[in-house]
Amino acid sequence: MIKHIEFPSKNEYPIYAEMYMELVKKDGSLLEQLKSSLQKTKALINNLSNEELDYRYRKDKWSIKEVLVHIIDDERIYGYRALSFARNDKTNLPGFEQEDYNLNSDTSDRTIENIMEEYEALRLSTITLFNGLSDKSLKRMGIANGNKASPRALGYHILGHDLHHIKIIEDLYLKKLRK
Repeated sequence: MIKHIEFPSKNEYPIYAEMYMELVKKDGSLLEQLKSSLQKTKALINNLSNEELDYRYRKDKWSIKEVLVHIIDDERIYGYRALSFARNDKTNLPGFEQEDYNLNSDTSDRTIENIMEEYEALRLSTITLFNGLSDKSLKRMGIANGNKASPRALGYHILGHDLHHIKIIEDLYLKKLRK
C-alpha cells in the first residue's frame, strides 16, 4: 500500500528549494507523483535519438544525457539525506558540487539504456524508501550543506528537481532542436 506523505511546511526546507516545491502538486501523493514522473520521463527519453540525447542547446550547457545523470545524482544524494534525517542522524551532511559531479560522470561513455536503467531502479528505490518511513520520521529535521530540512521536504525536493529539469529538456533543448 502506498502511503500519503503530506506536503511540508515552509520551515522544513531552505528557501532555494521553493522553486522545486512550486512544481509539485501540494494535495497529491508524493509517491504517486514520483511514479508518474518516472513514466513521463521514460516516455520522453525513449522517443529521442542518440543525436538528440547528446545535444547541448549551448556549448557551455550539459547534454540531455548529462542532465539525466545529474537528476540521478541529485536524487541519490537527497535520498541519502532523507534516510539520515529520518534516522535522526545529527551529522551536518556536506553539500556537493554538481559541475564536478558532471565532469567526472563519464556520461558520454554510457548508453541511454544504462542511464535509464539506473534512473528507474533509483526511482523505485526512492519510492520504497519513503513508503517505509514513519510519519514521525518524515518530520525529523537534519542539516545538509548548512540548510535544515525534513525527510518529507527532501522527497518533494527530489520530485520538484526532476520536474524542473524535465521541463528544461522540453522547453529549451527539444524546442531548439526541433526548430
